[in-house]
Amino acid sequence: MVSRDDDRFRVKSGAPKGDSGAGNGQRAQRFVSQVLKQVSKSGAKASGLGGARPASTFGRGRVAAGRAGQTLAVTARRVVIKSRYVVLKKAGAKSASTHLRYIERDGVTRDGQRGQAYGLETDTADLKAFEERGKGDRHQFRFIVSVEDAGELEDLRGYTREFMQRMATDLETQLDWVAVDHWDTDNPHTHIVLRGRAGEGRGKGQDLVIAPDYMAHGMRMRASELATEWLGPRTELDIRQGLLREVEQERLTSLDRALQRQATVDIVDLTQQPNDRQRQTLLRARLQRLEAMELAGRIDANQWRLSSNMEQTLTTMGERGDILRTMHKALKGQQRDFVLETEPATPIIGRITAKGLADKLNDRGYLVVDGIDGRAHYVRLPVGVDLAELPVGGIVEVKVTGGERAVDRNIAGIVREGLYRTVDHLALFRQEGATDPQTSVDVHVRRLEALRRSRVVERMADGVWRVPADFSSRAQAHDVQRAARITVELRSHLSIEHQVRVQGATWLDQKMAGDAMELSPLGFGAQVRDALQDRMGFLMEQGLAERRGSRVVLARNLLSTLRDRELTEVGKAIQNETGLIHRPLRDGGRADGVYRRSVQLASGRFAMLDDGIGFSLVPWRPVVEQWLGRQVAAVVRGSSVSWDMGRQRGR
Repeated sequence: MVSRDDDRFRVKSGAPKGDSGAGNGQRAQRFVSQVLKQVSKSGAKASGLGGARPASTFGRGRVAAGRAGQTLAVTARRVVIKSRYVVLKKAGAKSASTHLRYIERDGVTRDGQRGQAYGLETDTADLKAFEERGKGDRHQFRFIVSVEDAGELEDLRGYTREFMQRMATDLETQLDWVAVDHWDTDNPHTHIVLRGRAGEGRGKGQDLVIAPDYMAHGMRMRASELATEWLGPRTELDIRQGLLREVEQERLTSLDRALQRQATVDIVDLTQQPNDRQRQTLLRARLQRLEAMELAGRIDANQWRLSSNMEQTLTTMGERGDILRTMHKALKGQQRDFVLETEPATPIIGRITAKGLADKLNDRGYLVVDGIDGRAHYVRLPVGVDLAELPVGGIVEVKVTGGERAVDRNIAGIVREGLYRTVDHLALFRQEGATDPQTSVDVHVRRLEALRRSRVVERMADGVWRVPADFSSRAQAHDVQRAARITVELRSHLSIEHQVRVQGATWLDQKMAGDAMELSPLGFGAQVRDALQDRMGFLMEQGLAERRGSRVVLARNLLSTLRDRELTEVGKAIQNETGLIHRPLRDGGRADGVYRRSVQLASGRFAMLDDGIGFSLVPWRPVVEQWLGRQVAAVVRGSSVSWDMGRQRGR
């Protein structure tokens, strides 16, 4: 029987079926990622001569990155380098100056004094001159160099200069940099800022582009080589003692990374390297510690299964330990309950007891706030918040944006026929017996002005705004779009001790005039209670309060009266200094002029507007700072202000 080809059964395969193409791609990607992860843990190296790293395809230092560290042994000194590439245009106009000001801040030297920047040939580098030289640069490099045994270096500056010289050789150009040594942590380290412009040598004046391999690998190897030359190799005893300390630590350690590399599908087998008994003993001890922390589970005598979230948990535990040490140091032995919430559920008001950078490369700061609720709070600030504007001892309020604000509820509740009128709200506050109705209305006016600039509401006339029907949802969307998740407002730059007898509308006066947040009988809350009593005594001396039986009655419009008294006093001082005539502003008054500077007073921060003959002091807002030296106009209503930017003076 003759077979025919057209009678044969043929299978025509189709595309693999699944929930969706995207889902299949994701599963395949996850599988590939798992394979690459296990290959990486096994210690496999890239192919090439001697297992060297593949060279980068662009940037300076490509050759040096492949050669650096080839002579280093296990006993070499370890160095950690954190690096950041900053595009200055995207980072903002003040990014460079803020970072330079931070690295030269107070309390970073051996004896707790202000840091001093230095360079290749000077011990007193001029940071302002350095910033001016780099104004036209496209980018900037920032490094933190931390030698494991930096405390043993007799000349940390000399080490940094030699290290930067070797970098200049590797990159084939002269480098323009400044550095500051910091001794305020357990391990001394150096902050280095490098201009993104090539100097003398190849490609002079061009953008300085450093190869990624050199940034990630070559720099660290060069620093390790130099540290080993200066300090000598580590002894076996040094290495063993360092590893023994890591066994009990509640943070991610080099032993944990070794376990991850040795693991196969999250299972560690201690029989794989029987010759290295000392190291296996240390790994076994660390696994037992991880087992007690429920981050590893024993399978048998020589096998453990690592928790999938071990690395993340240990990293978080290490950060938590660092935060607790920071808070203990800030409170100096005062008894407080510590709160480490990343996003507080309720607003926090309190005194700044400490501040610093939680992320030194990205300029992300933190505050330790001694709250009026009797507890101490650690607050991680959004990127870009200038710590110089938040003085230690000052009073701040920390809030989480999102959700409806109380001020928005009040505005929506007073709207009639789509219009909000300050006259109606003022009458309501007086009817309710508010201590300072005008100041309460001013708070709502400031909120409406902020929403007006985002076109959420429309100002129809003085004291009248058109409010849309969906006002609440649009106001919340405005907050999410315009602000970071956490917002910090400086309520007073003065400590409560200085506020007691100062002339001006202080935060203590605001508390007495109707701030409803309760004070704890413990901690800082108790200190605020005592300060309020002393402040009442001062106001009685000034004729702004009187005792009636068992209670003290405050004068009507207390905050406005105190603010006007302070502005009159400061206005006279500026008038004598400048020769300009002080023009006090009344409610509803308009001021035009060039914004010259801001003045920080007990009643808040005020902008000085100069019209050439006289000047006015207007409540300052962040939006006006970018108009420094330019023509602006403002209309003042109580303590609130409406700004018009860039308007030319009319007849």
